[in-house]
Amino acid sequence: MSNVFHRHCHQILPTISHGEGMYLFDKNGKSYLDACGGAAVSNLGHNHAAIKQAIIKQVNQIAYAHTGFFTNQPSEKLATRLCSLMPKQFNRAYFVSGGSEAVEAALKMARQHFVEQGKPSKTEFIARRQSYHGNTLGALSVGGNQWRREPFKPLLSSAHHIDPCYAYRYQNNDETEDDYSIRAANQLEEKILELGAENVMAFIAEPVVGATSGAVPATKGYFKRIREICDTHDVLLILDEVMCGIGRSGSLFAFELEDIEPDLVCIAKGLGAGYQPIGATVANDKVYHSIASGSGFFQHGHTYMAHPTACACALATIDTIIDEQLIDAVNHFGGKLKQAFVEQLGPLPNIGDIRGKGLFLGIELVKDKTTKAPLPSSTQAHNMIKAHAMQNGLMCYPMAGTIDGKNGHHILLAPPFILQDGHIEEIVSKLKTTIDEVSKGWI
Repeated sequence: MSNVFHRHCHQILPTISHGEGMYLFDKNGKSYLDACGGAAVSNLGHNHAAIKQAIIKQVNQIAYAHTGFFTNQPSEKLATRLCSLMPKQFNRAYFVSGGSEAVEAALKMARQHFVEQGKPSKTEFIARRQSYHGNTLGALSVGGNQWRREPFKPLLSSAHHIDPCYAYRYQNNDETEDDYSIRAANQLEEKILELGAENVMAFIAEPVVGATSGAVPATKGYFKRIREICDTHDVLLILDEVMCGIGRSGSLFAFELEDIEPDLVCIAKGLGAGYQPIGATVANDKVYHSIASGSGFFQHGHTYMAHPTACACALATIDTIIDEQLIDAVNHFGGKLKQAFVEQLGPLPNIGDIRGKGLFLGIELVKDKTTKAPLPSSTQAHNMIKAHAMQNGLMCYPMAGTIDGKNGHHILLAPPFILQDGHIEEIVSKLKTTIDEVSKGWI
């Protein structure tokens, strides 16, 4: 009997023993190729010597000191490093322990930004259906993951949602990509005008939608139009890069691929590569100076914010990604992996869409390739694929509710940046075997 309150009360999980590179090993010696990075976290693989050494060195110096009394060198150096890699308007990083905390901080920054400006009527957030921004109540309120929201609806604060930018499901056959991008983005302006621009604080979105929909990228021009709308109506743009950022999508920050600059950026997961829990909200000068020149006090905080050991880990992670040119590897091997999926999985009868950027890829499953009809929920395709893949020595990230929170299934892949050609072959082979095993009777 376990005394741990596990994610699922009746699931029996293997016990992890150790990891090495692309692989994890359970206590029985079985190996698992980590093709999802846990949850797009382990971007440097497992047992990375330089990251471990950075943690040990910091623990030997000072593991923790409360930020109400001291600043610390790792957080100062990490903030300087991050901001130096971002557009010049970003000069302040607020460090927390994970993605949900990063989003919570961004939401509060947005609110305080307008309060400090004497615009207290701005109280409303707009987000997108089929988005996911975290499990704490504020982040869950703005998120569009219906399954996660449902039990807690009475506790959630006000938020409004528009359609996702999801070309596979929403772009009309007679519509160009540019036309679809504008139409999808203009829903934001329609919602702002409906609510009244004087009441809207911010729009929050993932540049590449992660777990809820399966690596859905925005179409070309979508975020440029979103940025224009936000500027027109004095609405902040918050980009949630918790899953798709820190090189995962093929650029250090995913917003760079959209040729725009947000007001607040949330990062986590790969920031610590899984070796320490850490997240960050990076604020532009506009947001920071409204608070600094107003009350001067951001009315928020966490016990473990700017944790020295976590910040030392994150600094070593960023340095490793840059110094070892791993973003080039993400684009090179991400292209190869996607092409292998297209060639070897694409012809399978239940593969509807293969999408994503860099090493952040999604495979949407369907019952009918022509009509795009989803598999029945009763197939439990996501649970079956995860279980069989684990039996086959492969970790992937399947989810249900891809289309609307109830219908649809997808598989998310987010392997470490250190994968090689042999790993690609193993991922594709084991995933194909898994799909073949569980797909009988789906058609």
